[in-house]
Amino acid sequence: MAKTVTKDMIIADLLKVDEAVVPILMASGMGCVGCPSAQGETLEEACFVHGIDSEQVIKQINDYLAQKENEEA
Repeated sequence: MAKTVTKDMIIADLLKVDEAVVPILMASGMGCVGCPSAQGETLEEACFVHGIDSEQVIKQINDYLAQKENEEA
């Protein structure tokens, strides 16, 4: 069963779901994914700080995770 990413997820927890989401975050403009403060922020907070639409990023990540699950099935 695929995990679903939500805006309330802490960045560190999101990376535990699948580290391959880092390129999605970086391409969205979140270049400091690995910085210590980002590890304690929610995805929504991090998107807000960077002026990024959190709903768009969440959709991209969830689409990626669903595609990956379908390929593994």
